[in-house]
Amino acid sequence: MKFSKLGFSNIKVSKICLGTMTFGEQNTKRESFEIMDYANEKGVNFFDTAEMYPSYPKKETYGMSEKIIGEWVKKKNNRDKIVIASKIASNHPKGIGATKLSWIRKGGENLKFNKKNLNQAINQSLKRLKTDYIDLYQLHWPERNVPIFGQLDFEYTKNEKRWTPILEILENLQEVINSGKVRHIGISNETPWGFLNFLNLAKEKKLPKISTIQNGYSLVNRIFDLANSEISLREKCGLLAYSPLAGGRLSGKYIKNKNTEKSRYTLWPKRFSRHNTRRGEVAIKKYVQLSKKYNLKPSVFANAFVLNRPFLTSSIIGVTSLRQLNENLSSININFNEEMMRDVQNIHLSDPNPCY
Repeated sequence: MKFSKLGFSNIKVSKICLGTMTFGEQNTKRESFEIMDYANEKGVNFFDTAEMYPSYPKKETYGMSEKIIGEWVKKKNNRDKIVIASKIASNHPKGIGATKLSWIRKGGENLKFNKKNLNQAINQSLKRLKTDYIDLYQLHWPERNVPIFGQLDFEYTKNEKRWTPILEILENLQEVINSGKVRHIGISNETPWGFLNFLNLAKEKKLPKISTIQNGYSLVNRIFDLANSEISLREKCGLLAYSPLAGGRLSGKYIKNKNTEKSRYTLWPKRFSRHNTRRGEVAIKKYVQLSKKYNLKPSVFANAFVLNRPFLTSSIIGVTSLRQLNENLSSININFNEEMMRDVQNIHLSDPNPCY
């Protein structure tokens, strides 16, 4: 395994992070334990979760991913050897899919990043995780009306409801850091405007600096390259890349609509459409074909691309089986050379970002 520093801290995190949004839905507790055991044995010390997981979020499974991690940590007695990242859900003008997450603190205004909601969310996560601190606490997505989860264009509206100012959010996060419940903070699904404001206000007001930004990133979604990448490199605030396989589609297993039993596209065919586009399938077929040139499995090739990006802190992989996990972990040893990058660029420039 290879490791990166978490922001300016001395915490070393594995370059491959285990995402856990399948735990409690696509994976049982027993399967989740087996996946975490194997990942940890192979050097993964970084686990990413969220209060709303598993996904697709629903009332019946709310918080199960954190609970499963907590029970595993208690059984293994290894809290001091792993790094746990979690996230607080927020109120967003367009909601998440067809729901407003009404079962999380009653939803709506109760999902704003104010002091009361932050404390309540953190305390509940700590209880589920069976720990007294979270290493990296992230804002799952902005309260502001920004393009997220498959949207690309910013839709400005003068009637946008008030959202918690970034300065106030940082002040609230400072308090929870001072309490010892959170060690470091991060943002997720953020725009360049938000990214810079979090960094600049922290510097100006001597408030905690964000350590990471967690955004989607893959061969078919390189929106991060356009502006966030420069900020990330110059400010030394690394990317936690989620969906490095575009929801599994870059593995090639969905070509010709061959969905597997546990896959999200079988369980929720209309709810992860951002990765399942006509343009995307054209590009994915090209990348799958390219991987054969280098005698690599498509998933290994796609993961290796992400792992070799200069702004990356860690790539978050999600799996439902040990076979998938082992395959994904093998990508850490691939050196993504200049020839590979030229071949990728030829495909990318023919249709940039077909799955955002």
